[in-house]
Amino acid sequence: MNTDDLIRTLATGAGPVESRAVPRRYAVALALGSLGALVVVATHLGVRNDLAVLAELPMFWVRAAFAASVAATAFVALARLARPGVPLGRASFAMVAPMVAMWALAAVVLVLAEPMMRAMLVLGSTWKTCPLNITLVSIPVLVAVLWAIRGLAPTRPVMTGATAGRLAGGIGALVYTLHCPELEAPFLGVWYVIGMAIPAALGALLGPRILRW
Repeated sequence: MNTDDLIRTLATGAGPVESRAVPRRYAVALALGSLGALVVVATHLGVRNDLAVLAELPMFWVRAAFAASVAATAFVALARLARPGVPLGRASFAMVAPMVAMWALAAVVLVLAEPMMRAMLVLGSTWKTCPLNITLVSIPVLVAVLWAIRGLAPTRPVMTGATAGRLAGGIGALVYTLHCPELEAPFLGVWYVIGMAIPAALGALLGPRILRW
């Protein structure tokens, strides 16, 4: 069988792909993954009962915006990686922007703080558990996102898996804010970043096994 015959055989019976199929796939994955993350926080970690008070503090919203921007920029990059031949372009630089902004804010806070307070600003009271908790909350999102991408056509499985993990980490960190007591920028710039990096590393490891086609 020559190439033309093979193409005709593969195309036999093929119809047009529904225009909303891909957005629907993403929507289902993100909805189910986020719901799973909420269940993990509610059942295993607990939701803070003083959220209304914390919501009055600017850093509460800075923390949420940080996690959300990590997730949003990763989603844009992931949508590109899921399509063969589409370059990342500026999406790769956009993914770095939330980290740089938080590190810059953390640096300012540390410079202005009393020297004896700097270690406390970085470590907070939950540095030992924060990264693992974010990872735990991120797992349902990572599973759902990898399922969504598996049904598309990624050609760079390691990078795609890592970006899926970054998206999961951002959403996981955002949901984790319902439990986390930490609001200081130096803490967020270290332990939240590590917590979001672990799902990215898991995604990079799983990508070649799950996303190949």
